[in-house]
Amino acid sequence: MTGNVLLNGKKRRLDYGGVAYVTQENIMLGTLTVRETIAYSAHLRLPSNMNNEEITDVIEEAITEMGLEDCADRLIGNWHWRGISGGEKKRLSIALEILTRPQLLFLDEPTSGLDSAAAFFVVKILKNIAHDGRTIISSIHQPSSEVFALFDDLFLLSGGETVYFGEAKSAPTFFAEAGFPCPTRRNPSDHFLRCINSDFDVVTEVLMESQRICETQNPLGPIRNLPTSEIKGILIKKYRCSEYATRARSRIQGISSIEGLEFKRKNGSQAKWWKQLSILTQRSSLNMSRDFGYYWLRIAIYIILSVCVGSIFYDVGTNYTAIYARGSCAAFISGFMTFMSIGGFPSFIEEMRVFSRERLNGHYGVAVYILSNFLSSLPFLTAMSFATTSITYYMVKFRPGISHFIYAGLDLTSSIAVIESCMMMIASMVPNYLTGIIIGAGYLGIMMMTSGYFRLIPDIPKVFWRYPIAYINYGAWALQGAYKNDLIGLEFDAIDRDGPKLKGDVILKTMLGMNLDRSKWWDLAVVVAILISYRVIFFAILKFREKASPVFHSVYAKRTLHHLQKRPSFRKMPPFPSKRHQVLHSLSSQEGLNSPIH
Repeated sequence: MTGNVLLNGKKRRLDYGGVAYVTQENIMLGTLTVRETIAYSAHLRLPSNMNNEEITDVIEEAITEMGLEDCADRLIGNWHWRGISGGEKKRLSIALEILTRPQLLFLDEPTSGLDSAAAFFVVKILKNIAHDGRTIISSIHQPSSEVFALFDDLFLLSGGETVYFGEAKSAPTFFAEAGFPCPTRRNPSDHFLRCINSDFDVVTEVLMESQRICETQNPLGPIRNLPTSEIKGILIKKYRCSEYATRARSRIQGISSIEGLEFKRKNGSQAKWWKQLSILTQRSSLNMSRDFGYYWLRIAIYIILSVCVGSIFYDVGTNYTAIYARGSCAAFISGFMTFMSIGGFPSFIEEMRVFSRERLNGHYGVAVYILSNFLSSLPFLTAMSFATTSITYYMVKFRPGISHFIYAGLDLTSSIAVIESCMMMIASMVPNYLTGIIIGAGYLGIMMMTSGYFRLIPDIPKVFWRYPIAYINYGAWALQGAYKNDLIGLEFDAIDRDGPKLKGDVILKTMLGMNLDRSKWWDLAVVVAILISYRVIFFAILKFREKASPVFHSVYAKRTLHHLQKRPSFRKMPPFPSKRHQVLHSLSSQEGLNSPIH
């Protein structure tokens, strides 16, 4: 979290473009095939002046280089589709980042979760990429001996201190010179971890206890009783005065002294914004159309509920009780039907994770992503809304007229779009979909309470609930527009048979307390304005996260270091008796006689 980053001996920032990062978790859209995933990424990032044939050649080259020919046309897989294997997903993640030929490629434990064969294949491919003139830096945890043999250089860290830095093949020699040679039949990486990871002290004690219980014959006695902390201290001191450290320092000084050796910086994506918008919209639309849980399931539920609503309020009429029935039906459609949009939250979370990974490497901008997300979802929202409107409008027999039908559809479309925008905002701030659903449900509950149906807006307490909540509530404006669209122009029977007819505009003024100076189209315009403002807030949240995250991390790191410096353990003094700091049984009793600790 602290310190300087030097590239070719010069202080630089690790900007995307020249530097790429492959996360430990394989985050991709499971509804796309391997070829489609690479193709969309290539079109998003490669220069716009490249023609389709050139881009296709790059795509096929990446597929061949990463050994993905056999699964190129298979889906990646998600919650309801079985897809490619873990090793293929990892190779696909790497393929996405080498499309632009970055000079530096960082990988976070690329072999995690893979079997030995898949891990070997992934690292072998990385070695080929490195020999193609690029620098590969990868963290790796306890690799097999075959995988370890593929690495050119090794950097061993323990507690933030350098234990060894040099050629991987020379590491066993360094440990042998320090007095801790690696046994001939042991994986070097396992041996190194045993030397520098204090967790193995407890493992040793448990194994020795089990040997005593089983009364193992001819147990190998310890040659040297040393705890891991002491072994690590010896190795660190040995390295600081070794030829390996001297060689590394001289190499760094040599690079820093070379004039004109600059790190070439380039943008993460060289495609024009309009091309990125088009490609992102196509990809998002394809994902939404293939993911059954994104919209298709919700559309089916909307249709079923619409039939239920239409049958309950069927041909509601214009008698006196129909006034309340029409109000209840309109409130259910604008309130509870929009509330169902929360069901797409898991898909929103998945899409946000993909955005975060791609944004991390500079694939495209925030504004392009937000606009493409809205454009790709709009056809589905429109289909969902007008399917609901078509069923309820003609079954309930709302006020006839094509303009009234169109308004009802637009009113519901904009309301659902507002909820979708709100859910995307929440998805960008919460760690998981369960937390997001809880927060989203609470927010929508407040919006329904202040929409003007459960209690009329003039009767809502002025402080906070009416000003400003009710006036920034999309539900209040959408419901007012729905009431005006249906009631104005209709006449209803009076409560008494012989009484005069009740006009719709009078009902809106006297019974519902609405201001008729503004037309229903004004109410719809306010809902659209709220929709736009939510998208702008969504943009601001994403940009704030990008700018503020490094600052928060830096502050947190400084505070953590400040507290650690006050602790005795930070000053190499154990604060309390711990098995991690006691002299336990040596590791030699488990392995053989070639090393005092193996």
